[in-house]
Amino acid sequence: MKRIGVLTSGGDSPGMNAAVRSVVRSAIYHGLEVYGVYQGYQGLIAGNIKKLEVGDVGDIIQRGGTMLYSARCPEFKTEEGRQKGIENLRKHGIEGLVVIGGDGSYMGAVKLTELGFPCIGIPGTIDNDIPGTDFTLGFDTALHTVIDAIDKIRDTATSHERTFIIEVMGRDAGDIALWSGLAGGAETILIPEAKEEFSEMIERLKSGLDRGKKHSVIVVAEGVASGEEVAKQLKEAANIDTRVTVLGHIQRGGSPTAMDRVLGSRFGGHAVQLLLQGKGGRAVGIRQNNIVDYDIMDILKEPHHINLDMYKLSKELSI
Repeated sequence: MKRIGVLTSGGDSPGMNAAVRSVVRSAIYHGLEVYGVYQGYQGLIAGNIKKLEVGDVGDIIQRGGTMLYSARCPEFKTEEGRQKGIENLRKHGIEGLVVIGGDGSYMGAVKLTELGFPCIGIPGTIDNDIPGTDFTLGFDTALHTVIDAIDKIRDTATSHERTFIIEVMGRDAGDIALWSGLAGGAETILIPEAKEEFSEMIERLKSGLDRGKKHSVIVVAEGVASGEEVAKQLKEAANIDTRVTVLGHIQRGGSPTAMDRVLGSRFGGHAVQLLLQGKGGRAVGIRQNNIVDYDIMDILKEPHHINLDMYKLSKELSI
């Protein structure tokens, strides 16, 4: 293998730049040429491909987002679109591709591998919802962003003796809500994987009020309900006034933490090694602090599992 490509796809996440940098520099160290594909699969079809040198990835490890940009691409879901993408890769002499993104990006990598073009997947998503890895790129940074917000909101909640609801990202996965809620001392955490009875949440809030507790913080994953919906239910069912904060896309941005910078660097280096070994259709991950790789199709078939012991602990600590 003489030339490889790298692209980022789907939602951006802090640490993607660290992974791109690692892919480029690891590949060049081992005598390969590296090409960046800009705007994800859309750029692949459009032929927006440029050779990257060592200096092109300088001073990016500390930056959030992705220097290669990202875009949605319905055309890539068609056989014709994928063939066009492969033609553009081969036009540049590229023989393997590293894809950094979430499960949708992984599916694109699978389709390319099935057409004879080897791809390696790196899990880049703040949701931490990719099976086969303990952590995904960007999750740790997003957690720090959310925890910082919870700490600041709690100051206001304490001052005004109110219940605050904080809505965080997580359409199908509650990892951000669970981890940040536990770290931030939230009285209630609502996640898609564990549907809590609404009456139970009200009882917990009332119990706190009865013992003299004058403020509470509720963290809700967007996949359960919106913050406004939870606020409306609390008002109607228990006459509890709340204030709602929706953190939104602030969770995706910011300088990556040391963990995400190191994780991206380790993921990128391992992905290059797999391509050097002639392997494709693999997904990189981390298990018990060891970098591992799996058949990417096996990963896509597995459901995402959340740590329900942590969820139980959060309820025990919020009495």
